[in-house]
Amino acid sequence: MERINYHNKRFKAISNSENGEVDSETFFHYRQGGDVIWATYYGTNIRMGTITGIVKEDSSLEFTYQHVNINNEIMTGKCTSTPEKQSDGSLIMKETWEWTCKDFSKGTSEIAELVEKENLVRLF
Repeated sequence: MERINYHNKRFKAISNSENGEVDSETFFHYRQGGDVIWATYYGTNIRMGTITGIVKEDSSLEFTYQHVNINNEIMTGKCTSTPEKQSDGSLIMKETWEWTCKDFSKGTSEIAELVEKENLVRLF
């Protein structure tokens, strides 16, 4: 697979472990410079979040995240995210993550790339 460029890709969460704070109304906006990625995210339970990490040779991502939740708690964690290309060319990212705060529990999640048609629908 050709190395993926994540710059300006947008994603929506489609699944998450029960101990996570991301839900189906959580949206991510990725940016990339070289092999460094960063993103912002927000959702039902998350007022504002950021991601900082690297794109590995196989296009998987390794990053840390932090966000302020609706209870005004600062939550932190680390994640590995592996891309799966879909038949329409979009990506689903399969993630394994771990909190680096509170209970230090682990989980899994998936986020799906929003294609142009979906982005336009959300504007109206």
